[in-house]
Amino acid sequence: MELGVAPHRLWPRDVGDLDAVLGTAQEAERLGFDHLIAGSHVLRTETGLSHDPLVLLSAVAGATSRIRLVTSVLILPLHNPVLLAHQSATLDRLSGGRFTLGVGTGWDAGEFEAVGVPFAGRGRRADEQLAVVRELWRGEGDVRIAVPPLRPSGPAVWVGGQGDAALRRALRFGEAWHGAGVDPAGLTAVRARLAVLGEETGRDPGTLALTAGVFLVPPGHTPAGPVPGTPLGGAAASAESVRHALGELAEAGLSSCSLWFPVTAGALPDALAWAARELLPRG
Repeated sequence: MELGVAPHRLWPRDVGDLDAVLGTAQEAERLGFDHLIAGSHVLRTETGLSHDPLVLLSAVAGATSRIRLVTSVLILPLHNPVLLAHQSATLDRLSGGRFTLGVGTGWDAGEFEAVGVPFAGRGRRADEQLAVVRELWRGEGDVRIAVPPLRPSGPAVWVGGQGDAALRRALRFGEAWHGAGVDPAGLTAVRARLAVLGEETGRDPGTLALTAGVFLVPPGHTPAGPVPGTPLGGAAASAESVRHALGELAEAGLSSCSLWFPVTAGALPDALAWAARELLPRG
């Protein structure tokens, strides 16, 4: 299983908690993690603040050379699809093909209101947007974006969401489905729904990778705030319980796992080092 990490703490409350993000990204690459994830919220929310993911990952691309870069997730309905196609193609090219576009439909109606975008109908619009982005990446139609992606079909796309509409979207447009806080039972249920929906869409669900973001509080660390659901390996995690949980997720079909550490900014380097030491392959 591929393991990635967030280059800043989960849901920071202070902008200073974000300042070391490039150094953390470089350290994650040095430690051997597969990818970095960047979420997106335009406004300060009850869960804190975050960088713009495309700007952040552009900076990370210039500061690293190997590690992959993933938006987890970009709130698709807030973006113009032509601009997004151009921005993501540019990042794909400048990063040497390391960029993956992870998308979701969003949940915070306040952000949509602030941007002037309707909250209702966002799922339908997300489908239309992904169709446009894919077309522009491939150079089809009458409009051509200024910079084509490095890869002819464009960056890989991970599609988030648990409902049937999101799963259909993943089958239609994605290289992977992207979940959050999943457990083996939930992952098995997703696979069962994909099998049914694959017949509707004409896509073999076996060609769709399963990915997810999970929360991890390493041993000896205290959560800096409330952790949604059960963290990986349990509330009192050990190296053994975390490895066991990852093994169960892998057996259920998960191919890539992204770790969010809900610890303080000061504790994040130690959390990364623990995860690299205990969870990454040796040798």
